[in-house]
Amino acid sequence: MLRIENGGQSRISSDDYIEGAPELIVEVAASSASYDLHDNYQSNGVQEYLVWQIYNNELKWFSLKEGEYVPLLPDEAGIIRRQIFPGLHLAVHALLARDKISVMTSVQNGVKTPEPATFVERLSQI
Repeated sequence: MLRIENGGQSRISSDDYIEGAPELIVEVAASSASYDLHDNYQSNGVQEYLVWQIYNNELKWFSLKEGEYVPLLPDEAGIIRRQIFPGLHLAVHALLARDKISVMTSVQNGVKTPEPATFVERLSQI
């Protein structure tokens, strides 16, 4: 999970528990059974969640828009770029092909774009 420390919708309690919903939850699942969490994440206000279904070799990324999750699709280069964490880029096809170098290159390129100042700032606070 990724959360925004200052100004986000969650906080760390005095006894080190997360209170409130993080902005992004990432899940690795064996199958599509992960859709059971769709309603749970929605009712708790998780802004985005990503599910990597290993056996189906599928990656699904959802964003909460007007109370409903909508799928986020990769652009023509196969990359999903996020708004909540500007600069967070994921090369979907490379990840599914287990191409670690291309995945890391995508992440590094995202961090170098003009948009990531806030993301890098937020990431350093995690």
